[in-house]
Amino acid sequence: MTPRKAFSTTLGFCILLISSSTFQAFAQTVMPLYPDKIPNSIQVPDEETNVDQIARKVSRPTLTVYLPPASASTGAAVIVCPGGGYGVLVMEREGHQVAKALNKAGIAAMVLKYRLPDDKIMSDKSLGPLQDAQQAIKTVREQAEKWKINQAKIGIMGFSAGGHLAATAGTHYDSTFIANPMKTSLRPDFMILVYPVISLMDLIGHKGSSSNLLGKTPTKEKLKYFSNELQVTKSTPPTFLTHAGDDTVVPVSNSIQFYEALNAVSIPADMHIYSKGEHGYLKTPAFSEWFGRCLHWMKVNEFLPSK
Repeated sequence: MTPRKAFSTTLGFCILLISSSTFQAFAQTVMPLYPDKIPNSIQVPDEETNVDQIARKVSRPTLTVYLPPASASTGAAVIVCPGGGYGVLVMEREGHQVAKALNKAGIAAMVLKYRLPDDKIMSDKSLGPLQDAQQAIKTVREQAEKWKINQAKIGIMGFSAGGHLAATAGTHYDSTFIANPMKTSLRPDFMILVYPVISLMDLIGHKGSSSNLLGKTPTKEKLKYFSNELQVTKSTPPTFLTHAGDDTVVPVSNSIQFYEALNAVSIPADMHIYSKGEHGYLKTPAFSEWFGRCLHWMKVNEFLPSK
């Protein structure tokens, strides 16, 4: 074999090895969220669309499972809820990209494509997303041994309206809206809320999320129930919050009021507010900035190894 051919063969093998390693690191499995009938569902044709990684009209929820290599696994897991005002789902930037970053840190990640509230597909559209979040937590906890996950280190993460869903799962876990014959705990062990919608109240609530989830004329009881700053108790999970002070879509007051409610009952919580970032952190802060702080918080609270 000539030196040039040998070099070419070696280079090809290295590229194949790197590609294989990358595939294994980000290997993913897409599974239906419910093995049988979807609860609270009206049987209609599937009209879901995905354009530029933005999902619309989601009526068939799924869970995309990303597992880190066994040698790098920390045993922690995070269910990721993309945002989109309960009208769309930003699946790539607030879902799959985040899952891959979690995998790099040795954390199993599950991207939840939850149902978007719509009277055409659900008997009670206000409960559909919460049912899907509870089913996701139930699934991960029941598959923990198979997926090499520590059952005490299963968290939920959400962006914008996905943050509202994550916070709802963390403050309403004691109300079960799905079939749960094994009485599996639906309480996430921790929450990571990124520029989250927390409240649906008039002063600071996000009107688009409220309208999509509860309709245009919700009752006061519904508004209060889904305003999660009012639902914090001493058993609410530890929480990491990050938000921008110049957010004109979801006011930073959402995170501040939730932090104050957590702090009032001594729930461990970090809150990182950036002066600039607007909604979505499209330009600043860099992903590595806020995500690094998130990983640090997870280490401090022993959801990740300190080293």
